[in-house]
Amino acid sequence: MTAPNSLGGRESNRALPSHVHILVAGAGFSGLGAAIQLSQSGMNDYVVVEKAADVGGTWEANSYPGCACDVPSVLYSYSFAQNPHWSATFSPQPEIYAYLQRMAREFGVMPKVHLRTELLDAYWDDAAKRWQITTDRGSVSATIFINATGPLSDVAIPEIPGQEAFTGNAFHSARWDHEYDIAGKRVAIIGTGASAIQFVPEIQPLVEHFVLFQRTAPWILPRRDRTYTKLEKRMFRHVPLMQRLARYITYWYRESYVIGFTQIRSALRIAEAVGRYNIRRQIKDRELRKKVAPTFQLGCKRVLMSNTYYRALDQGNADVNTTGIERITENSVIAKDGTEYPVDCIIYGTGFHVSDAAIAKNVKGRSGRTLDEVWKGSPEAYLGITVADFPNYFHMVGPNTGLGHSSIVFIIESQLRYILDAIAQLDKRKLVAIEPMPQAQREWVDFVQEKSQGTVWLAGGCNSWYIDDKGRNTTLWPGFTFTYRKLTAKADPEHHIAVADV
Repeated sequence: MTAPNSLGGRESNRALPSHVHILVAGAGFSGLGAAIQLSQSGMNDYVVVEKAADVGGTWEANSYPGCACDVPSVLYSYSFAQNPHWSATFSPQPEIYAYLQRMAREFGVMPKVHLRTELLDAYWDDAAKRWQITTDRGSVSATIFINATGPLSDVAIPEIPGQEAFTGNAFHSARWDHEYDIAGKRVAIIGTGASAIQFVPEIQPLVEHFVLFQRTAPWILPRRDRTYTKLEKRMFRHVPLMQRLARYITYWYRESYVIGFTQIRSALRIAEAVGRYNIRRQIKDRELRKKVAPTFQLGCKRVLMSNTYYRALDQGNADVNTTGIERITENSVIAKDGTEYPVDCIIYGTGFHVSDAAIAKNVKGRSGRTLDEVWKGSPEAYLGITVADFPNYFHMVGPNTGLGHSSIVFIIESQLRYILDAIAQLDKRKLVAIEPMPQAQREWVDFVQEKSQGTVWLAGGCNSWYIDDKGRNTTLWPGFTFTYRKLTAKADPEHHIAVADV
């Protein structure tokens, strides 16, 4: 859904240049951050391609009822452009979306952005020493390719017998059908992730009945959200130091979570007690309490926050089924326990393809193999940024750079500093290509996997999208974010293969 103040329009009608020095794919936090930093560094020979009708990335795509961030607002912005206009301690989607739109305007990068332009294929032409990139609006070559499409862009919908026969409305939460009036409808909700726990309380009062199909009960902690006072907003606007101080305190508080996730897992017991109390205070039905009680250690899966989700499940028009789905018919969903639920609508809250994103099938390196073929279901990248056999390729929010405790914007800015330094070195040293040495990448991957051993993500008793089919953590950074920032302070030429211009 394009917002009323969408930046779409003439930006999507311009023709792509035949060649640019740098091509950025994606215009969310990563892609816009790259554009802003490139422009401010004087590297103006670049374009950004974005398949959506507007900038914003996941915050443009996700507009479901109740959509909000679970990272404190003061942390969820660029450090160089903090936002004094947040309404509350946790930002709702419309405000984050508006913030990113404003950043694109204020930093003047929109003339570089090509909207409604989907990247279809990219391959490294070793003879020409450049990337050949095909989009649905034409082709362009680039010396450097920054993939900023992000891990939360390719929706995942499970294959369920009979779903193609369903005659009602069906959609993923990240593709919410705002034209569909859900009031008075019978709804099946599949999935209990971060999206579902936000939209379920919003639609519960509207629908005639809903059934929630839960595979694994998540840990849900109280959402300590409050509206900022007028005085706080005024202070943030006129005394920026106050917001920087709030950001600093919040950063270090959230950073302390890592100790429980990676080092002293017994420290998680207090948070687990809070989670169990959150169930008791919102749910009266004892059987329902048992259904929604997590059976793994907190943090093993993504920790969620809500003050209303459990209460919504305890209403008379709600059912929770934990047996799984047998099949879908023309007008119903049949559970594995034999219960048939007549429904008018199915909402998939089933997340995204993270370790098997579609773009990995369309990016080919020097050997002609795609990222998907190289990774074989286990993504690997040196520092989570560069990939052996993929020259001049930089992957934003790549393998092992996700977070379970803090703001991904901190990681994005760390990566941008590294990428800009690498590009500057290319130009300064008159290089035509750079890529990580296979041995350096292997040592980095081994280092990350060693750090992951014993963490709650591997030893917490659950199966999550953090872990690939081989049982390896390929998603999260298993440590403090300040450590990652130190490791990415500068591009290190000794760990890269450099090809000089002849």
